[in-house]
Amino acid sequence: MPVEEITPGVARLRTLIANIYLVGRPGGPWVLVDTGTPGNAARIRDAAELRFGRDTRPEAILLTHGHWDHSGSALPLAEYWDVPIYAHRLERPFLSGKSAYPPKDPMAGGAFSFLSRFFPSSTVDLGARLYDLPEGGEAPGLAGWRWHFTPGHAPGHVAFFQRDESVLLAGDACITMDLDSAMGIVAQEPRISRPPAPFTYDWDQAQRSVELLADLRPTAIGAGHGEPMFGRAVAIGLADLARDFPRPRRGRYAVEPARADETGVTFVPPPAPDPAPKIAAAVGLAAVALGAVVVLSKRSGAESQEREANS
Repeated sequence: MPVEEITPGVARLRTLIANIYLVGRPGGPWVLVDTGTPGNAARIRDAAELRFGRDTRPEAILLTHGHWDHSGSALPLAEYWDVPIYAHRLERPFLSGKSAYPPKDPMAGGAFSFLSRFFPSSTVDLGARLYDLPEGGEAPGLAGWRWHFTPGHAPGHVAFFQRDESVLLAGDACITMDLDSAMGIVAQEPRISRPPAPFTYDWDQAQRSVELLADLRPTAIGAGHGEPMFGRAVAIGLADLARDFPRPRRGRYAVEPARADETGVTFVPPPAPDPAPKIAAAVGLAAVALGAVVVLSKRSGAESQEREANS
């Protein structure tokens, strides 16, 4: 996919799973925000050269959070460009191989929660390339941009905001497509929606994070998933989501969140009952039984024919 400019200083590279942002004007310094899934490094380098010229490299790589679909190509890019990777300090355990994220919750409701059973939950180890975002809120390498702490979807999730042009890079604190319906996943109609449900571990924090983003009143938004949105629809959509935040009615984290600190995950509530494995097992047993019946039927028929031939 080509690089798509969404504002004069922000371009998007869309991948199959998530969005990647190249932030900065051509001819000037720039940074990369998020890196997609593993295997996207070459595409991102090509996109960077297309926008900024040959032999270009960013000031830094900034991560909204460390989930595999946002950090998967960070290390090969950082090594190729010889640049640092920045994330919130609470993401460090998940980006250094010390901790896994809270388990995904396929019972959180919606189409994507069901599909999440087939998605990996792997993490990456960024080693010495990983640095903590500065405490003051400045975004490294991005003059005029600040990071805002927006946990709930991930313990150290952040969003990036440029006040002068009112541009928000929201990561997965909210997204701009409806992952809760199959039609929303297929159509990808722009709509400000809650964070991806099966990978969100604390819904109180997630709601407060949306409220914070709504208070920023952006006029352009690029999220981790979905199409960019512009104009009054952005502020209205964020305000509506903050006011009527759709929490799961069931699932592992519906009542009690997981907890994490600088060491990683410290507590996880028990999983909600999931009938899918039992259903799949029952379907599998039925298929095996049907296959056995077919085989036995054919064998019995063959034996009958053989006896008739010998009589």
